[in-house]
Amino acid sequence: MEKKITLGRRQFLETAATAAIGFTILPRHVLGGKNYIAPSDKITLAYIGCGTQGIRELLPILANPTFQVVAVVDPNRDAVGYRDWAKGWLLNEIRTAIKKPDWNQGGDNNIPGGRENGKSIVETFYANVRPEIKYKECHAYADYRELLDKEKNLDAVKIMTPDHLHGVISMAAMKKGKHVMVHKPLSNRLLEGKKVIEYARDSKVITHLVPWDSNGDMTPIMTMINNGDIGTLQEVHCWTNRPVWPQYPTIPTDTPPVPAGLDWDLWLGPEAQRPYHPDYTNMVFRGWYDFGGGSMADMGHYALWTVYKALELEGPTMIVPHLSHVVGMNEPVPFQIKNDFSFPLASTVRLKYPAKGSRPAVDLCWYDGGMRPPIPIELLEENKELPAEGQMFVGTKGKILTDFYVGNPVLLGKPAPAQTPNRVNQVERGAAALQKFVDAVKSGNQYPGNFREAEGITEAINLYAVALRSARMLKYDPAGRTITNVPEANKYLNREYRSGFEL
Repeated sequence: MEKKITLGRRQFLETAATAAIGFTILPRHVLGGKNYIAPSDKITLAYIGCGTQGIRELLPILANPTFQVVAVVDPNRDAVGYRDWAKGWLLNEIRTAIKKPDWNQGGDNNIPGGRENGKSIVETFYANVRPEIKYKECHAYADYRELLDKEKNLDAVKIMTPDHLHGVISMAAMKKGKHVMVHKPLSNRLLEGKKVIEYARDSKVITHLVPWDSNGDMTPIMTMINNGDIGTLQEVHCWTNRPVWPQYPTIPTDTPPVPAGLDWDLWLGPEAQRPYHPDYTNMVFRGWYDFGGGSMADMGHYALWTVYKALELEGPTMIVPHLSHVVGMNEPVPFQIKNDFSFPLASTVRLKYPAKGSRPAVDLCWYDGGMRPPIPIELLEENKELPAEGQMFVGTKGKILTDFYVGNPVLLGKPAPAQTPNRVNQVERGAAALQKFVDAVKSGNQYPGNFREAEGITEAINLYAVALRSARMLKYDPAGRTITNVPEANKYLNREYRSGFEL
């Protein structure tokens, strides 16, 4: 009996020692099970903007176990007045992602949206999909400033608001030392965008302008240009089928009541006070100069950012707009509506860039609203037309035609090489981009599509808007950041900030 007791005690001590050693050397993901990530390794994130596109892009962030969404922000409380590309599309996406087939948005029972929906989606996802993390609560705020004051353990934010709030919220977050993801554009005012970029350049925070992830590869095109296949590059043409939302040619005159739960003052943010109207908000905001950036801000980032980087296009010296107009009747006399408040139904804008280094002067031409370049003679001879969206690089001896994202380049007039059109899996690309952001935050190495890299495209989309708004050919001084031939157009380079929303 004495021997048995001694051996039992020895076995216990040996087992305990082995267990202790195992605990110190086993990786945390083994101890916590599959996909376990220690709380100290998680990135706590606040999601700012719970409209339809905001919620759509919230779902893959929830699916990435490294992120933990701790708060949502939106001045609209309930799912009232939202619009989407199809009525049940987003609702079904949400139900699938959070594993709750009977989840309902409430509100006007039409389209999901608002901070209460955001809060519900986050909490339901973690309860149903990741119950092991024992998630407590998602905080919901109407005001991003309150969020930044109260959430002390916040690592990062993603900004999915209307365009006019991107710059002010990005700056506020960076000043609090938070890493920032934001959708396009960085700002819908040139000088504001420049200041945000300059602050990011001097900051240690990781920044990510989301459309970078959808840019194509300019390498094959630059190889063709550098080989002299089209002679000397002279022009880049880019055209889109946008706008695919209403472009209102007049300012609303009726004054419907502000929906219950919407803080209209917070929605306006830095912009001047005016009566609420649903035609300013949600899906249609980008058609207004005050709230949006127009078609080029919407789609130019996806198509042209990589072009701007490859060709080093910065500091255009001239911007030449051509735009549609609207005619009304003041019985019995017709008149043209003077419009400096909303983008035109269709436009073309030419930005002229001076030579830089070995690159000669280049014109970049943007087309929207169904406008396209003239059909090249090489296509006419083959009884072909230009696609609805695309890009074309024109040189002294030839032309390169690509898809909108600079994929599948073809040298016009030459036998087309056999190639399989690129079919990008957007879900996989989005997941890879989120992981890249995670890696950047953890390593401290800046994201490749960061604010500092976006100066050329930010400058272009804002000067496009200023030229259209003034309806004048503009001469621009890049060093002085001023328009020299139409002094009154300089007011459109910046905004007058309302108190409490200064940059």
